[in-house]
Amino acid sequence: MSEKNLLGTRVITQIGIIVRDIDAVSQVYADFLGVEKPGWRWTDGYEKANTELYGKASDARAKLAFFNMGQVQLELIEPDENPSTWREFLDKHGEGVHHIAFVIKDMDGKIRALEQNGMPLIQRGDYDGGRYAYIDTFKQLKVLTELLENFSD
Repeated sequence: MSEKNLLGTRVITQIGIIVRDIDAVSQVYADFLGVEKPGWRWTDGYEKANTELYGKASDARAKLAFFNMGQVQLELIEPDENPSTWREFLDKHGEGVHHIAFVIKDMDGKIRALEQNGMPLIQRGDYDGGRYAYIDTFKQLKVLTELLENFSD
């Protein structure tokens, strides 16, 4: 891979979309795709997810629904009212594409490399089996980037 590839991969694994009403939007996507409407779940709270926004502990939570579509997963995100990258996006831009995600290895190294290239960390946290980080690539890529590191890989 090119020296310019900061992530070590070119494979987009997820597209995240911020919505105001996950039930309604999930149904529209299910009808559009001709699939069953998925259930949604809450993200874990700080006590389990260790969520940080701009380096400070955050109580942010969101409802998530997933559509698995081959190699790319579509994630719908309805943020709660607590400060988060999701809430900031909804308040500033309204509903729409929030991020593209990549499964990576060496999360801390990737964050450092991106920050050295003018792409700062916004939010990070844990999930069952891994951890995530949102990087502010909006200026460069016109969308945020999510890094996903799965512990089983």
